[in-house]
Amino acid sequence: MADIDSIVQKMNENPKGIRYTDLCKVCDYYFGDARQQSTSHRVYKMPWIGDPRVNIQKGKGNMAKEYQLKQVLKAITKIETFKK
Repeated sequence: MADIDSIVQKMNENPKGIRYTDLCKVCDYYFGDARQQSTSHRVYKMPWIGDPRVNIQKGKGNMAKEYQLKQVLKAITKIETFKK
């Protein structure tokens, strides 16, 4: 978990400097296994009504896309709220 915590901290501090593989680790930890894992996309199911998925894909240079990273952070916040 310490590794995940440090990645999430980096995500909050500098969303442009996160590798796609690190974002995958965070998503797997918080959301479980991706329901779709193709070579370029991973789709995670969320436990709420509406648009219940997070879709991530590799950006340039194997980096995470900033807007998707922000969506993941928002979903983590929402999941943490559900747990309370």
